[in-house]
Amino acid sequence: MSLDVDAGDGGMDANVLAELCYPVFELLFDPEGDFVADVERKLAEARMPDQVEMYVSLALAVGLLVGGALWALGTLVGYGVFSLGLIDPSSLSLGMPAPTPGIAELLRSLVVPTAVLLSGLIFGSIGFAIGFGGVVAVPYSRASTRKREINLLLADSVSFMYALSVGGLNQLEILRAMATAEDTYGEVSREFQSIVNETEYFGTDYRNAIRQQSMETPSDELSQFLADMLSIVNSGGDMESFLKDKKEKHLRTSKQEREMTLETLELFGEMYMTLSLFPLLLIIILVIMGMMGEADDRLLYATVYVLIPLVGAGFLVLVSTVKQDEPGDGYLQPDGGSERLRQTSQEGLFHFGLVEAFVGTFGVFDRIRDREGTHKTKEILAAPHLFLRENPLYTLALTVPAAIALVVVAAAAGSAPTTFDGWVARPVWSAFVWLYVPVYVVLIPLGFFYEWHQRSRRAVTGKLSETLRKLSSANDTGQTLLESVQTVSETSTGKLAEEFEVIHAKVNYGMSLRDALVEFNNSYAVPRLARTVKLITEAQEASSQITDVLTTAAQASENQDDIERERKSRTRMQVAIIVMTYVTLL
Repeated sequence: MSLDVDAGDGGMDANVLAELCYPVFELLFDPEGDFVADVERKLAEARMPDQVEMYVSLALAVGLLVGGALWALGTLVGYGVFSLGLIDPSSLSLGMPAPTPGIAELLRSLVVPTAVLLSGLIFGSIGFAIGFGGVVAVPYSRASTRKREINLLLADSVSFMYALSVGGLNQLEILRAMATAEDTYGEVSREFQSIVNETEYFGTDYRNAIRQQSMETPSDELSQFLADMLSIVNSGGDMESFLKDKKEKHLRTSKQEREMTLETLELFGEMYMTLSLFPLLLIIILVIMGMMGEADDRLLYATVYVLIPLVGAGFLVLVSTVKQDEPGDGYLQPDGGSERLRQTSQEGLFHFGLVEAFVGTFGVFDRIRDREGTHKTKEILAAPHLFLRENPLYTLALTVPAAIALVVVAAAAGSAPTTFDGWVARPVWSAFVWLYVPVYVVLIPLGFFYEWHQRSRRAVTGKLSETLRKLSSANDTGQTLLESVQTVSETSTGKLAEEFEVIHAKVNYGMSLRDALVEFNNSYAVPRLARTVKLITEAQEASSQITDVLTTAAQASENQDDIERERKSRTRMQVAIIVMTYVTLL
């Protein structure tokens, strides 16, 4: 097992803990019982290689360790409250009748030990539940995360397989291609990796491997898809028609699920709007009572500094449980590409691209690298705003020291209170200097450059659906994909048209179309764009006539555009309602 648990000064391997508690596991659990079987299934769905018996034994060991630690803490707490006089033992009773004074005295003498014992047992039980439940919950959490990502990417994955089938690939080649597309299709690709590994390394028939994976995947939708695929394979049906039907079905399902997510988020927004009124009304009441001299300022402080942040934090937690983030980092791996593509894909602040492959071979390349570093430094200094637009997090290198310096100067000059009494005497000014000034100094530049960064990417994805439709129409007239790219670049405007013109020029100068498309994608690193480029690059290698594939990509992009527009529309309404409510009350 891969988990290590620290014990004292050294480390105790998790295997040792699991083996020590294995007899406890045999005593408490039935190896053939429902609980053990459910944990075993979740371990498989989470792709955790642990044996279920050893894993549950490890959970018991962790539970006992945490429970023992909290039992000791609870015992000390129970003893401390009596020894320090925080609780008078005479105020407690065991609740048992005492027929004689001697028994009554005995019962009174047992009050403190019993209370200390109960305190230890309660703390220990809580600790065991936290330790055991926390370890057992890990595979459930990982399986749920994988299920969520698989369901998000399944429609695009089926579209990718359909593109491969249109290109003439057979069933096994489609499975292998999906297994190697982890950079784009993430957890879906890993499910197909299991199928391919079973067939190539263990000699399992690929039909049995598909059947086995359909039972082990955490996603019911993928399980159904694999079961249907298996029936097509066994019956010798038309795989291309099957994938086309499944592609259309999953695109519809994906759109419906995203719409349901929007409705849930809208419900949470209405809940937040309702709950956020309570702190505002409470502030109004407390202020009025304060004007009458009947309010406690501590209630006002608690409302402002505790209740309002808690409401906001609770809303963020609710949203995070529903909101579906875009899986993947948007980068395509340059596997099988040229050396130039591999090096340029790593280019960054401290990596200078293609020249890195030749550094150390001849002295001239070392000098070129040094000159390239000087050139890049001058380029950054000449236009730092463009560099920060592409790398928003680098603003922290400037703003964090600036924020610290401002606070230190304010404290040294006596403008910022440094004592608790000073905070109480000037609460608004203290919060402004110590909290709001650093937050504004750090987050405003970061937010500005981040939004600028996102806006530059939306300039490409904003016209992606329309451009894909144009590519499909041009390709349908008999033009090759490269000719279609040239046609669209000449007849369209905007950032994407300019990028298409660059792609066409690169291919004319000797770069392959695949490498040019991958390089274009990696310069923006948008997951949505990466899936589209992956779809097109794989399809164009099999055939230059990929009208159906381009139409599929356009349809998927249009679905996402529709959901994005709907999300923005609903968000604007929610924000407008909340702002009007706050303005009305304040």
